[in-house]
Amino acid sequence: MIIVDELPFKFVEKEGFRNFMKVAQPRFKIPSRTTVTRDCFKLFDEEKQKLKRFFGEARQRVCLTTDTWTSLQQINYMCITAHWIDNEWIMHKRIINFCPISSHKGEDMANEIMKCLRDWGLDKIFTITVDNASSNDVTVKELSKIFTKRGINFMNGEHLHVRCMTHILNLVVQDGLKVSAVSIERVRKTVKYIRLSPARCKRFQECCEDVDINCKKSLCLDVSTRWNSTYLMLNRAIEFENVFSSYAARDIGLLHYLQFVEDEDGKDEHGSAVGALLSDDWDNVRKIANFLQIFYDLTREVSGSHYVIANSHFLKICEVSCYLKQLISSEEDNDDLLGKIASNMREKFDEYWGTPKKKNKMIFISCVLDPRHKFVSVGFALQMMFGKEGPILENEVRDYMDLLFGEYVKSLSKNKGSQHSSSLSSSSFENSSSLLSSSGSSVQSIRSLGTFMGDLMKHKAENTTTVKTELQKYLAEENEVESKNFNILSWWKINSPRFPVLPEMARDVLAIPISSVASECAFSTGGRILDSFRSSLTPKLVQTLVCLQDWIRSESRPISVEEDIDVLEQLEQVWYCCLCSSLVTFLELYVQQFGDTFWELFLCSLVLIFGSLMQQFDAAV
Repeated sequence: MIIVDELPFKFVEKEGFRNFMKVAQPRFKIPSRTTVTRDCFKLFDEEKQKLKRFFGEARQRVCLTTDTWTSLQQINYMCITAHWIDNEWIMHKRIINFCPISSHKGEDMANEIMKCLRDWGLDKIFTITVDNASSNDVTVKELSKIFTKRGINFMNGEHLHVRCMTHILNLVVQDGLKVSAVSIERVRKTVKYIRLSPARCKRFQECCEDVDINCKKSLCLDVSTRWNSTYLMLNRAIEFENVFSSYAARDIGLLHYLQFVEDEDGKDEHGSAVGALLSDDWDNVRKIANFLQIFYDLTREVSGSHYVIANSHFLKICEVSCYLKQLISSEEDNDDLLGKIASNMREKFDEYWGTPKKKNKMIFISCVLDPRHKFVSVGFALQMMFGKEGPILENEVRDYMDLLFGEYVKSLSKNKGSQHSSSLSSSSFENSSSLLSSSGSSVQSIRSLGTFMGDLMKHKAENTTTVKTELQKYLAEENEVESKNFNILSWWKINSPRFPVLPEMARDVLAIPISSVASECAFSTGGRILDSFRSSLTPKLVQTLVCLQDWIRSESRPISVEEDIDVLEQLEQVWYCCLCSSLVTFLELYVQQFGDTFWELFLCSLVLIFGSLMQQFDAAV
């Protein structure tokens, strides 16, 4: 309870909790806050050892996300989260590190990550997902060098670095909103004016009642550096469009504020006087809100960490690209505002996703491993994004996927026992020898008939088709039909017996997180734990609480309740008495009916034997 609900350790000494426990269970001995702290450390060590044993025994590789945060104590924390898909094809994520770091330099961060991996015994790292800070580029490069020195850099680290999609989307949309949208500024200043005074808020509520809007929601003001808050502000303002008109008629100060007053931060465009809010502005606001909703929903969708999203990563990028192209092409026709926003967004989009060489090939391969898409969808999307370069890039993806599959074949063959390999070689030798002997005998039997059969066998040998690999068989099969309830992990779980090697590769590729939100969310927990009232907690204790909360919430833990033995004994005695009384009643009815002494003695004996057995059973329990 202390860990999950983020309660202070002092909670167990509070008067209200103690009174509650007196009523709920008077015999419960409430531990002291020192004991609770010690129990948290003990539980952390136990759970950590369980995870370490799992990582040591597991065959699958682990994907990482990492991010940094500065607490109220002015301590820099780094969070590392591990992601993987287990043998039952269930997605997992666990925070494995939440510790202070000396600086945000790439070399220092790489050393801290490596220290964490050594502590956990993790040497099978598949990818590392980070945001687009320049220090993170250095971090991944340094880690790749360290992995190479230790001989654990899978595929020479070519796909190790994964850029956070949500962070790129944020940069793209932010650039689009830099376009001077006067309508947004007018809504922002109007909302700010109303929220500045309780009297104005009350007057706004009265206007809501006048226009028959019974809504308990209130106006929200955005943070100019966070476009999602701008979307939420506009979306909420649209609901009160008629109320704004009614309020403007009642409060003359609003018009004066919009036309003449500049905010304290009037140095930038957000602080200048913008003019009155007009009906045309609401048309623009609705267009912008609908436009931002697409990216808002997309950001929420790709931010998940408990379900597979890597398979749709590339298709989502292609969808954004085509949408921006469509808006830019329609700019001259009818919508100048959205066209300008899309043009700005396109420039930032091309910086990260416009060049094929900058893309991590895993975003394509993860889509290919979706049985609904494979290379049919990937090839089409590449052509839509890059035109003539699409087929060339598709061939590069095919080649890299073949190399990746080859690495899994090698690694799995090394893991197989020598007995298995020897049995395979002996069986194959026996089969080949039997085939040779049979073919030899057949050739000898037909030598007297000429050379036709010998020539036929040579022709068949020359034209024998090469055996397809698992990957080729998978790609050659028909694509699965699109459906809303399609579960890619369930599909691979069902079909994995048909492909001994390919599912191992799919398990690692599909576990790739395409955003670092999983690590960023931990900072929200850290911020609540390290509030102004608990800022004295040590970094070790903070890591214990953050990690344990994540581990407890990530898996269903059965609550072990100590059973009341007295109650159970009473229930057993009642049940035993009822059963015996039923037998006695049956005996009495039988004697009254038949009056047979023999059967009476026989049934009495059964009752005594049954009673003895029940006593032995009670003793065993």
